[in-house]
Amino acid sequence: MRIGIDVGGTKIEAIGLASDGTIRARRRVDAPRGDYERTVKTLVDLVEAIELDTGERGSVGLGIPGTISPATGWIKNANSTWLNGQPLDRDLSRALNRPVRLANDANCFALSEATDGAAAGAGVVFGVIIGTGCGGGVVVHGRLLTGANAVAGEWGHNGLPWPDESEWPGPPCYCGRQGCIETFLSGRGMQAAYGDSSLTAREIAESAAKGDARAAAAIERYATRLAKGLASVINVLDPDVIVLGGGLSNIDALYERVPQLWRDWVFSDRVDTRLVRARHGDSSGVRGAAWLWPG
Repeated sequence: MRIGIDVGGTKIEAIGLASDGTIRARRRVDAPRGDYERTVKTLVDLVEAIELDTGERGSVGLGIPGTISPATGWIKNANSTWLNGQPLDRDLSRALNRPVRLANDANCFALSEATDGAAAGAGVVFGVIIGTGCGGGVVVHGRLLTGANAVAGEWGHNGLPWPDESEWPGPPCYCGRQGCIETFLSGRGMQAAYGDSSLTAREIAESAAKGDARAAAAIERYATRLAKGLASVINVLDPDVIVLGGGLSNIDALYERVPQLWRDWVFSDRVDTRLVRARHGDSSGVRGAAWLWPG
């Protein structure tokens, strides 16, 4: 059995995954925000609970909103900031008395969808999370690609390519720069495209589907920006499949419109990359954490 844990900013979810991909047990608890020691204790308790539920000991994989720095061995880039600067994998391994594998949550999402999800069997997969933020992960022939700096797939903190006058220099990003792809393609980016932060991205999409012209224009603006961002990825990585996850991936219009639009920026006479919706939805992250341990 493989145990996967998805560490979110507000919730932590754990599953026990059978070798055929069946979920045998699931637990979900509130994240102890701001408290590293309690976070480690919570993770240990979840592993023990899954093993009690299934009656079986399992390998442990962990997905987090950050990554391990190759330079220090500590967590970096986590928006759950109490994890940063901590040797989480080593502390959890010591507490559980077994090895633990850890990866960025977007990487776990990509691995899940490449293993037994919407991109199963594809050679090169780019997994994209568009929601509160904008993350990505790369899987090549079934293996997760992390890179020399452990930032492979972090397209959200590149600048939006081919910006028009209204997109330059772009909104400020929490990373300290301006005009990052994340500032345009997150939920707040959709609200900015609409010009009203009182509506959620889902409400804007629903209004567009009902024929509201202002909402439809916002969806088209968002789709164009997504097409630009993904075209730059295709030009570098040339993936077979791009899988969308996160809250904004539920906008149906994106799957038809974005591939129509990205042709203008992809350096090819034809674009064969497929754009698909995640098969496992919100469960992809925790499933991918379990799949960090191959069979």
